[in-house]
Amino acid sequence: MARAYEDDLRRKIFEAHANGHGSFRKLAAVFGVSLGYVEKIFRQRQATGQMERVRHRPGPKSRVSAAVAGRMVELVEANSDLTVAELREQIVADSGVEMSWSLVRLWVVRLGLRLKKSRSTPSNGTRKRISSGAGSSSKRSATSRRND
Repeated sequence: MARAYEDDLRRKIFEAHANGHGSFRKLAAVFGVSLGYVEKIFRQRQATGQMERVRHRPGPKSRVSAAVAGRMVELVEANSDLTVAELREQIVADSGVEMSWSLVRLWVVRLGLRLKKSRSTPSNGTRKRISSGAGSSSKRSATSRRND
């Protein structure tokens, strides 16, 4: 795949045109580029107002605007005990922007926010109780020792 021309070539072409060194066709011949390229960079400058090339960003535009990201920061700062799912529900309720769980999590990390409830934090060493009432197979319970 061909590489894009550098921005300094664009600037040189714009400077030469501003100094009156000829038409687009003559500028293309002098700088060794196609006439279509010279026309394209002038159209882009007229549309964007910048001399540098517009970076290509493939894919759909993000629905997460600066306002949604700002609201996410406000929600987490107000209540850091939110889970990602609860944060997602709040964002949908406030701004109406549907976001998947993974997209909310991505933005939490991208914004540098921290949530208290996280499955990725290391365990604290306290063993969890077994809710079924069954004892551990590695240790005998006190009642089973008395019956022996």
